[in-house]
Amino acid sequence: MPMLKIFVGTMYGGALDVAEQVKPLFEEAGHEVAILENPTLDDLDAETTDLALFCVSTTGSGDYPGAFAPFANAIAEKSPGLGWLRYGLIALGDSSYGETFCGAGRQLDELLAGQGATRLGERLEVDAMETFMADDAALPWVEEWIDAQQLKVA
Repeated sequence: MPMLKIFVGTMYGGALDVAEQVKPLFEEAGHEVAILENPTLDDLDAETTDLALFCVSTTGSGDYPGAFAPFANAIAEKSPGLGWLRYGLIALGDSSYGETFCGAGRQLDELLAGQGATRLGERLEVDAMETFMADDAALPWVEEWIDAQQLKVA
């Protein structure tokens, strides 16, 4: 059974809630799923990660949540890179913050691409000004993402 790891960066629990809500969809598609709230670089390895989903909220001025920042910094320092990694990304933010809206998710996406990782599909950006419960946007996106990437295991 392929392993999907959901890497969570959250301040108040919204990104973790999204991860917990989408987990059953991946399990139904035939994946073993691990949710990692305080991930380390050791959690992101080619031997135990077949696919990754990042659920990241934005804090401050477009920053990573505190517990997620060391993980992102470790990715930035990773060598020789993440050319083996296939991932999806759900970014949570608040458009009332203007240019920093979903800043952490956008930064992470750029960082992963810079390390050679391949994003599957489009990044989902969830706006707290428009969507009260982030999983209302995430659930249909994940269903479409699984189908579009043919991630269902026979």
